[in-house]
Amino acid sequence: MTALQETFDRRTVLKLISAAGAWPAVAPSPVTGQTPTDIQRYNIRVSDDELADLRRRLENTRWPPGATGEPWSMGTDRDYLQQLVEHWKNHYDWRTQEAALNQFDHFTTMIDGYKIHFIHQPSRNPSAVPLIMTHGYPGTFWEMLPSVQALVDPATHGGKDADSFHVIVPSLPGYGFSGEPLEDFTPGTIPDLWIKLMDKLGYQQFGTYGSDWGSTVGAAIAARVPDRVIGVTTPGQPPRTRIEPRTIEERTYWESMDRYTAEETAYQLIQGTKPQSLAYGLTDSPTGLAAWVVEKLRAWSDCQGNPENSFTKDQILTLVSIYWHTGSIGTAVRIYYSAGMFRTPPAPRTVGLTLENARATRASRQQQRADGRRVPEGYFDFYGITSRVRPPRSLVEEVPEHVTLWSNHETGGHFPAAEEPDLLIEDLRTFFRPLRTA
Repeated sequence: MTALQETFDRRTVLKLISAAGAWPAVAPSPVTGQTPTDIQRYNIRVSDDELADLRRRLENTRWPPGATGEPWSMGTDRDYLQQLVEHWKNHYDWRTQEAALNQFDHFTTMIDGYKIHFIHQPSRNPSAVPLIMTHGYPGTFWEMLPSVQALVDPATHGGKDADSFHVIVPSLPGYGFSGEPLEDFTPGTIPDLWIKLMDKLGYQQFGTYGSDWGSTVGAAIAARVPDRVIGVTTPGQPPRTRIEPRTIEERTYWESMDRYTAEETAYQLIQGTKPQSLAYGLTDSPTGLAAWVVEKLRAWSDCQGNPENSFTKDQILTLVSIYWHTGSIGTAVRIYYSAGMFRTPPAPRTVGLTLENARATRASRQQQRADGRRVPEGYFDFYGITSRVRPPRSLVEEVPEHVTLWSNHETGGHFPAAEEPDLLIEDLRTFFRPLRTA
């Protein structure tokens, strides 16, 4: 643990889950007053019987024939998955990872009938900026953990104490240790839940960071309470809409996105139309669950075709185990169904862009404060996803004045808080620095 306390280089962070207890040391929470009585501390604990059942299921996996053609071209490669499952059975130690996860301060609370799990890691610096970090699919709260401690305690992680954050990482409804979504749940439910969570924690003003579904959540929070949100941040480019290509660069990009739509977005359709059918198999088979999750880790990360260029086996299996031990994969994927984008009206030919365009539309909603100013926004580009061509900057014809930071990185993919935490942390520090006293 000493080495992790003293260093914060990329490769160290990527091995957070691969060695015994190898999460960054989390400083004890400062005393910030009474915790509301309806917020309960939560300790992750999986029973021995559950672990024994998991091992039995892994040992009795029924393997399909291997796919023909190039590895991974039909989905998760069987040879790789067999290696991963063998590691899960014989080498992976959940108890070690469970203890490491419990180094963070976990809580649960009820908000509007929803059981919400969250991590609340306050800084020792009383003037720190509260930052709510919202994950997407399939990341869970796991996605944000490698970045948390350097945000909370920058002085011991290459930064200055003035850049401290109080970090809040909630689990989306249906994900991990949060409860099942209610019948009327939609993605639009989440911003109000998060606002009420920040109310419970006593944070009047705060910033947001979100990836994937989390990007729309942050933008929607700012649209609803613009005078409380000091800044909104997300990976990616400022919002754009599809236009007729004017250059070879733009044409190449949109052709790439059409290929991406055809080859990489089937998960959106099944999760957006028949999530319950999918849930039976993924909830019953740990091997099937691992195959479903790791395929997206490979496709969306800066791994150059090998998932373990971005994540260790233990890191992958901790994410999969969170889904497995909570039985939450079926409720997690319902967010696509509840969004309704793939059912009524019928999905367009460019269905893979539907989710992206919807996020851009939501992100561009007015976030105007009482004084007429827009909430500042920051966009952090990570271009390491090899299945997608880098978007030409020309597609964003004019960067709005309220976009105060648009950074560009050659590495990192869909999970920058886990893949490139040092780059993301520096972007967050840079973006929020002038807003702390604004």
